[in-house]
Amino acid sequence: KVILKGLKIHKETPDLLSQYEKTLKLLEINPKHPSLRLHKLDGKLSELYSVSINISYRICIDFLIENDIIIPIDVGRHDEVY
Repeated sequence: KVILKGLKIHKETPDLLSQYEKTLKLLEINPKHPSLRLHKLDGKLSELYSVSINISYRICIDFLIENDIIIPIDVGRHDEVY
């Protein structure tokens, strides 16, 4: 189950929305799919994970394993999210 939580997709990147939705569906079906490039973050974001939407954009996520819930925390360009 994926929960959307206050995410911002900018008007200047309308094609990003369809890529974002595709990424969320794949994340729900198979979080370990290689194209997602799922990895745990370090430093101040060490409790979160990251997946790739495309070469430029990432989603920071939190997994609540006991309820099989994935919560998107933030979406943006690599440097904005981290």
